[in-house]
Amino acid sequence: MQELLQMLSYPFMIRALIVGIMVSLCSSLLGTSLVLKRYSMIGDGLSHVGFAALAIAYAMHMAPLTLAIPVCVLAAFFLLQLEDNARIKGDSATALLCSGSLAIGVMTVSLTTGMNTDVCNYMFGSILAMSKYDVYLSVILSVCVLILYVLFYNRIFAVTFDESFAKATGTNTYLYNMIIALLTAITIVLGMRMMGALLISSLIVFPSLTAMQICSRFKTTVICSAIFALVCFVAGITLSYLHSIPTGACIVVLNIILLFIVMGIRKAKERV
Repeated sequence: MQELLQMLSYPFMIRALIVGIMVSLCSSLLGTSLVLKRYSMIGDGLSHVGFAALAIAYAMHMAPLTLAIPVCVLAAFFLLQLEDNARIKGDSATALLCSGSLAIGVMTVSLTTGMNTDVCNYMFGSILAMSKYDVYLSVILSVCVLILYVLFYNRIFAVTFDESFAKATGTNTYLYNMIIALLTAITIVLGMRMMGALLISSLIVFPSLTAMQICSRFKTTVICSAIFALVCFVAGITLSYLHSIPTGACIVVLNIILLFIVMGIRKAKERV
């Protein structure tokens, strides 16, 4: 208990907890829709785009998040356009975005700053790297994401489960798919500081997959996903502090363990 209280005495830990809780909530809510719509790898694609944008921002001496957020939003819209293309679909579109963005990022880094500490922080995550500006921006944008999600919840639910029926009833499915993409892009960029570009997509996928093992309704799945995401984040950042383990990796491993535990419990109940 004394060590936990000491952990909370550090300003960088408070900043990490605030940002992490907000990002975990946003990613878990959006993750349910993305997984059900088979867009779960969109997070991976956008994280690679974010890395490329951050590399370019450092080369141009710009604020990283200021450039990365609009670039990732545009990339999300572009990815959805590719998804609708008859010749480029699904995993091909995501692979195209991932490999191309990663190549641009690596080339930019090698030609400018080199593989310095700041670039590594964005690739693998670091709770020490978050400034007060990052916290303020993350909190404001996270609140906006949560408000928009609540406001458009019914429409998001409709396009998630039966997009064809939603379109037939007059719902502008294209608009709401774009809203999902916009919220996802913002969440991905905000989480890259803490989780890293290579791990942030797991924060979207794992809590939702875990919740789907025990829930059959959309609303309960979303709620359970948020709870699992928060529990794994708080436990992960605590273990990271106590045992000097990378925060992002610790959170992902706990999510994996929780997923297997829940799957095991569900299978055990089915056999009884």
